[in-house]
Amino acid sequence: MADRVYPAAKPNPPPAAAAANGAPASFPAPKSQMYQRPIYRPQAPAKRRRGRSCRCSFCCCFCWALLVVILLAFVAAVAGGAFYLLYRPQRPSFTVSSVRLTALNLTSSPTAPVLTDAIQLTVTAKNPNKKLVYFYDDFSFSAATAANAVPLGSATAPGFTHQAGNTTVFTATIAANGVTVDPSGASSDIKKSGGFSVVLDADTSAGVRVGSLKTKKMGIQVHCEGIKVTPPPPPPPAPKKVKGKNGTVLAPAPSPLAADTTPASATVSTAAHSCKVRVRVKIWKWTF
Repeated sequence: MADRVYPAAKPNPPPAAAAANGAPASFPAPKSQMYQRPIYRPQAPAKRRRGRSCRCSFCCCFCWALLVVILLAFVAAVAGGAFYLLYRPQRPSFTVSSVRLTALNLTSSPTAPVLTDAIQLTVTAKNPNKKLVYFYDDFSFSAATAANAVPLGSATAPGFTHQAGNTTVFTATIAANGVTVDPSGASSDIKKSGGFSVVLDADTSAGVRVGSLKTKKMGIQVHCEGIKVTPPPPPPPAPKKVKGKNGTVLAPAPSPLAADTTPASATVSTAAHSCKVRVRVKIWKWTF
C-alpha cells in the first residue's frame, strides 16, 4: 500500500529577484516586498446630478409653454379671420366740412405777444360698417398753426353713439383767450391780412358694439391737415361826431352807399378736408 504525500501547509515563497547591483536577495523577503491582499472597501452609491434633471425639466416646461402660445396664436388668428369675413370691419371716417375764423387778435409785443381767437368748425362723421356700432366719449379738440405749431386754442364736444351706416354732423368752437405765444412763430404764422394753414386734432376714446357684445374702449386721435383759414376783416371806423352851434353833438347822416353795405363777416371755408384716424395705445406711462 502506497503512502500518501500531503502538501505543505504553506507554499514555498518564490525566489526573490536579484538586487539591482547583482547582489543576492535576502531571504526571507521583507514585509514591504511580500504580497498583500487589498482590503475590500464598499463604495457609496453614486449621487444623481441635480443640474441635469433641472435642465431637462426646464426644457420640458419651455416646450410646453411655447406649444400653448402657438396654439393660442393659431386660435386667435382663426377667430380674427372668421370675424373679418363675417363683419368686414372698417374704420370710421371724419371730415371737416366747414371752418371759419370768427375772431383774431394778436398783440404786437416783441417779447410776449398775447393771442385771442375763435375758430368755428363743422365735422361730419360716417360709419361705413353695416353691423358695427361705435360709441365715443367726449371729443377734445385742439388747433395749431401748421408751420410752427403755435397753439390756437382748445374745445370740447360731447360724445355720441354712432349707429351702423349712419352719418353724424357736430360742431365745435376752438377758442383761445389771452394766451401768450412764441413771438417768432406767431409773427410768421399768424397773418392778419391773409389766410394761413392750421392743423386740427381731436382726441377721444371709442369702443365697438356687435349685437350685445361690447369691446373695451381704446384711445383714438382724429388728425386733420391742410385746412386754411382767413381772418375776418377789421370793423369799419366809427363816423366822426360833429358839433352844432349850441355845442350839441350831431351825428352825420349816413351816405346812401354806406346804408346799402352790409357788415363783412369772416370767410367760411366749405372745402371738405378728410382726416386720418389713429389708434392710440397706452402702455404704462407711454402713449403710442
